[in-house]
Amino acid sequence: MESVNGALKRARASLRRDQPAAAAREPAPVAGSPAEDELVARFVRAYESGDLDALAALLTDDVFMSMPPMPLEYEGRDVVTSFCALLFGAGRAYDLVPTRANGQPAFGLYVHTPSGIRHGTGLIVLGLAADRVRAMTRFENSVLPWFGLPRSLPRRWVTGGSGPAS
Repeated sequence: MESVNGALKRARASLRRDQPAAAAREPAPVAGSPAEDELVARFVRAYESGDLDALAALLTDDVFMSMPPMPLEYEGRDVVTSFCALLFGAGRAYDLVPTRANGQPAFGLYVHTPSGIRHGTGLIVLGLAADRVRAMTRFENSVLPWFGLPRSLPRRWVTGGSGPAS
């Protein structure tokens, strides 16, 4: 038992050494600030256009993506970008409808369909650090109503969060 405890202590020490403390990370831009708005707008453009290079440029090296309640977690820019490539595969395109979750930028994700209706596939919450995305947490579509978001969008929807077109 002592050898297991020793190994655990060494592993924890190694993690503390290799991972910057939360306080040492660059802080997120102030909520609603021009810096946050600009970063979020770049994220929306990259995601909605399926531009993997632009998306990857916005991610920190150690970006972390999770999808509770599923036990799926991805860490690192290359891994998260590869996962997003699967999402955008086969010509899939998305509209992002903005909201906030726990003070952080969040979006309802709506996949385009041949009928023109966009079906809600989930909610993604961004964790920001300076001018980059350090975390992406994706929740199932059952949470959309909790944020005042519909389960689907009609055919005539103006992207960028301005709501239904008239």
